[in-house]
Amino acid sequence: MKSKDIQKGTTPEQAHELLYKYHEFIRPPEEIRNKLDIGYSFDGRYIEFFEIRPDWTDKTIIRHHPYAKIRYVKAHGVWRLFWRRASGKWETYKPFPESSDLGDLLEVIDEDSYGCFKG
Repeated sequence: MKSKDIQKGTTPEQAHELLYKYHEFIRPPEEIRNKLDIGYSFDGRYIEFFEIRPDWTDKTIIRHHPYAKIRYVKAHGVWRLFWRRASGKWETYKPFPESSDLGDLLEVIDEDSYGCFKG
């Protein structure tokens, strides 16, 4: 299954199902999820994707490492994409900063042409 095969949504109301399908698509195999998994949060306006992995010095501590953020701008009817610099600062993803279609931005994250999201 490719991310482009997932039905796309454009509004926050349509996003829940799309995000669930995309999340299932990008998760690693079940047998390694205790070492590496992918999670997301969505509050109706902001979406954040993050890696879930044990701390490298204390395996009992589980860390979330955010790598992509999407924000819905209701006034313009668009989703805006951000990536996280090594400094921890979020910046607009200039090669593809926004779209009225959330599915387009999920494809950009999945392709990660410049290595900004997943390295």
